[in-house]
Amino acid sequence: MKPRIPPDCWVVACNGGRALVMRNAGNAEHLNFIVMDSIIDLEPPTRMLGSDREGRVYQSVGNARSKVEQTDWHEQAEERFIDNIANKMSALARDKDINNLVLVAPPRALGRLRKQLAPHVQSLVSAELAKDLVKFEVSDIEKYFSG
Repeated sequence: MKPRIPPDCWVVACNGGRALVMRNAGNAEHLNFIVMDSIIDLEPPTRMLGSDREGRVYQSVGNARSKVEQTDWHEQAEERFIDNIANKMSALARDKDINNLVLVAPPRALGRLRKQLAPHVQSLVSAELAKDLVKFEVSDIEKYFSG
């Protein structure tokens, strides 16, 4: 079920590398999202971040070796980006007098964002939507919530 977006409601649409912070300047029937901030993380792909082969660990007894799992640099970058968005939302809630907030993100990003939000920001969240809408134009996001 799509959440209803009342007037002056803030909508944060994000994924692991992009975020749109919008405010509804219209009403619940005729949405008019104004982009307040657009954030893009320009992290290079994982293949560019780590070039070494996986490490090996020798067992203390015998000649057996085990492969050590390689760090997923891309996942770490996504986590840092979501943490950054949560911090920005705390600052916005404090500075812009936000009363109503809707979070829109893919399930994994939404879970991380939910955990990282400060308690005073969590209390402002009126709805959550587990979808990746940040890649769409603002007019298409308005149509999604209107229809």
